[in-house]
Amino acid sequence: MLKKKLKKWILIERKNTKQIQMTKKTIDVFHNKKTRVPFFVPDISKSDKLVVMNALNSRMLTDGPQLRKFEQEFAKYTGSKYAVGVSNGTASLHLALKALGLKKGDEVIIPDITFVATANSVLLTGATPVLADVNYNDMNISLDSIKQNITSKTKAILPVHLAGKICKMSEIKKIAKKNNLLLIEDCAHAIGTKLNNKHAGTFGDIGCFSFYPTKNFTTIEGGMVITSSKRIAEYVTSARSHGLTRSLANRYSKGKPWDYDISEPGFNYRLDEIRSSLGLSQLKRIDSLNSKRFLASKYYSKQLEKIPEIITPEIFRKKEHTYHLYIIRIKNEFGQNRDQVFKKLKKAGIEVSLHYKPLHRFSGYKNLTKTYGKLDNSEQIYKESLSLPFYPAIPKKQQDLVINNIKNYRV
Repeated sequence: MLKKKLKKWILIERKNTKQIQMTKKTIDVFHNKKTRVPFFVPDISKSDKLVVMNALNSRMLTDGPQLRKFEQEFAKYTGSKYAVGVSNGTASLHLALKALGLKKGDEVIIPDITFVATANSVLLTGATPVLADVNYNDMNISLDSIKQNITSKTKAILPVHLAGKICKMSEIKKIAKKNNLLLIEDCAHAIGTKLNNKHAGTFGDIGCFSFYPTKNFTTIEGGMVITSSKRIAEYVTSARSHGLTRSLANRYSKGKPWDYDISEPGFNYRLDEIRSSLGLSQLKRIDSLNSKRFLASKYYSKQLEKIPEIITPEIFRKKEHTYHLYIIRIKNEFGQNRDQVFKKLKKAGIEVSLHYKPLHRFSGYKNLTKTYGKLDNSEQIYKESLSLPFYPAIPKKQQDLVINNIKNYRV
C-alpha cells in the first residue's frame, strides 16, 4: 500500500515539475533573454501591491465598496457626473452603444486606425462600423472623412483619442449636432488628457476608458463609462451585472436577496474589488505617471527630430496629450522601409510594435464594415509607422539605445 502511494506521489511530482518547466519556458519566450529594451513595463508600486492584498481580505470580492469609491474618485478626476466601472474597455464601449440604443441597420462612424475593440463593440450591437480616414499628422479621425461618411443610416460618431492626443472635439461635436448624431468617445489612451480644461470623454454623450496593463494606469483588466446622464449611468450599472435591478450589497443589506427584477437581459461585465482597489491606488499617481511619459516623449523627440527622414509626434502641453504611445513615421527617403527597421531593431534586442493595422486590412471585417470615402492617409501611415519602447519609468539609457540604433540605420 505504501509502495503504491509513493509511486503515485512520484508521478504527481514529475507532472508538477513538467508543468513548472513549461511555464518557465513560456515566460522565457515572452521575456527573451536577448531583450535589451522591453516595449512596455507596468508601473506597479509597493502601495499598489498592498491595497490588492488588503482587498483579498474582504468578504465581498466583487461589486462592493471599493468599486463605488473608485467610481466616485474617477468621476471627480474626469469632471463627469457619473462613472460606472466595468470589466474592460471593450465592455465600456459595448454598454455605451447599447445604452444609446444602437441596433441592426444603424451605422457608426469610427476611425480606420484604432484597436479592433472599437469595431467589435459596434458589431456586438448589430450596427455597422463605417470606417473613416485619419489625419496624417496626428492619426486621429479626419473631420472631412466624417462628413463624407454620413448617410441616412448614420446614428453615431465614435472618435478615438489615439495615443493620448485628443481629437478635434469642438468641431466633431458641431458635426454631430448639425446631423442629430450621438457622440461616444473612445478614451482608452486618454486618461488625464484635457482640451480647454475639459477632460476627454466629457464632450460627447459617453466617454469610455480602458485600464489594460499598457494603459496610462492599470487595473490589469478593467474599464469605466462616464456620462452626465443619470439614465445612461443606471442602464450601464444594471446591464454590467446581468440586468439586475439591485446590487450585490443592496440585495444582502435589505429585504430578500432574491427580490430583484430584470427589466432587460444584461451581461457579466462587473469590476471586482481587487482591481478597483488597484485602480484607486493608481489613480492617485496618474498625474505623476503622465508627467514621466511627457518627459520621456520630449527626450525621444529632441534626438529623433534631427533625422529629417523621420516624423516624430508633435509635442503638446502636458494636458493636451498624455503620450500613451510614442509613434514615429519612417519615410521612404530613410533608405529602408518600416519593416526593415523593425527587423533590425528587433535583432538588436529592442522591442517595437505597430499601432495599429488599419481595420480595412483585416479579412474578418471586409463584409462587416463600410466606408464611403478613401482611406489614403490610413494606408500611408500603416506603411510608415513604428511604435517605440515607451513607459513612465523607461531609463534614458534604454532610450539612448533605441535612438542610437535608429541613427545607425540611416543610409
